[in-house]
Amino acid sequence: METISNAAVLARFGYALSDPTRAQILIDLAEAPNYPAALAEKFAVSRQSMSNHLACLRDCGLVCVAPEGRRSRYELAHPGLAHALHDLLGLALQASEGHQPH
Repeated sequence: METISNAAVLARFGYALSDPTRAQILIDLAEAPNYPAALAEKFAVSRQSMSNHLACLRDCGLVCVAPEGRRSRYELAHPGLAHALHDLLGLALQASEGHQPH
């Protein structure tokens, strides 16, 4: 397995969180593993779109897949990610009024 810098790890995490659907998926998976079809329905996106989001999260190293017969179950790649996500959600971040992300 390739070792990457701390900055690269944070950049991957930031990229994954930069999309609201991917952020919702991570929050959902922090609670319990889930299946692509159920996630697609829950977040009202197509199965193809969900597949693309999950592939991105897999490529970023944040989720992993566990085959279950003809189905695939997704879960966070490391239990510490759930703790990190909950810590991030607990922060009160305030942006100035009218602030638009770059």
